[in-house]
Amino acid sequence: MVKNWLITGGCGFIGLNLVRRLIKEPDVRVRVLDNLSVGTADDLRRVSEFRELPVAQSPFGDGVALMVGDILDDNVVEAASEGADVVVHLAANTGVGPSVEDPRADCRTNVTGTLNTLDAARHAGVTRFVFASSGAPVGECEPPIHEEMVPHPVSPYGASKLAGEAYCSAYFRTFGLETVALRFGNVYGPYSGKKSSVVAKFIRQVESGETLEIYGDGKQTRDFIFVEDIVDAIVLAVRCDDIGGEIFQIATNRESTILELIDQLLPIMRDAGFGDVKIEHGQQRPGDVRRNFSDTTKAREQLGWQSETLLATGLRRTVDWFVG
Repeated sequence: MVKNWLITGGCGFIGLNLVRRLIKEPDVRVRVLDNLSVGTADDLRRVSEFRELPVAQSPFGDGVALMVGDILDDNVVEAASEGADVVVHLAANTGVGPSVEDPRADCRTNVTGTLNTLDAARHAGVTRFVFASSGAPVGECEPPIHEEMVPHPVSPYGASKLAGEAYCSAYFRTFGLETVALRFGNVYGPYSGKKSSVVAKFIRQVESGETLEIYGDGKQTRDFIFVEDIVDAIVLAVRCDDIGGEIFQIATNRESTILELIDQLLPIMRDAGFGDVKIEHGQQRPGDVRRNFSDTTKAREQLGWQSETLLATGLRRTVDWFVG
């Protein structure tokens, strides 16, 4: 039974939902490592009480602990990893846009930061390392995306996530660290208030009475997955046997255009008390792929996982969180 969990980026969107899930389980101890560049200690406090740890090697104690530090500092990551049974590596530069604006910063965080975390996990004797990846490494292709496709990243973000997957493979095959890379679809859900992804952005724009900005014609497609389904996949990736070195597409296997997303979201926003909004089409962003959804057969067969939450249901629960 895995007891000691280190979650990098645990004050972020997915991390908060994972912590919220883990504290319900008996005998689980959670250590969050976060530089608080996006998520905050107050965000973590919204899901769990915690104690603060110095940036030094400390024994895992009961409950949740927060260590404030950066994955770019290998000494910090080594201290945080000491005593961990599993590492869930969520800390990252997220999104295509920021990677296009500053490819070097994206590389430092997503490549060097991941390498630091893998190496710390190796030296600490961690038994399972779960890496949060994305469909972006595959790039422009005829979907659905599956694990056997040859990657051709379009964006620097896709390239940095591909490098992370490659290092996971190398650390499994060279050092025996059981790595699992999960390629998340477009994640949405509660605790995403600081996310720049499309669902959170649209909800914030409606709340503030702003015009909804669509990049391009709105017919580009994505695979929108509710965060609780992502958390289920992470937990299974930690606990399933004989999956070291594997990559899994974690999404819904359903394709939705941005216009279809808006058609489902706006009635929910009206039910929550918000009026109609204006929609504006801007330029397509460089680095964006046209179509994106995943074949999740491998995750179903090897992890015993599949998404459970329909888009309409997940959007309503997300809106309820934003306006609650």
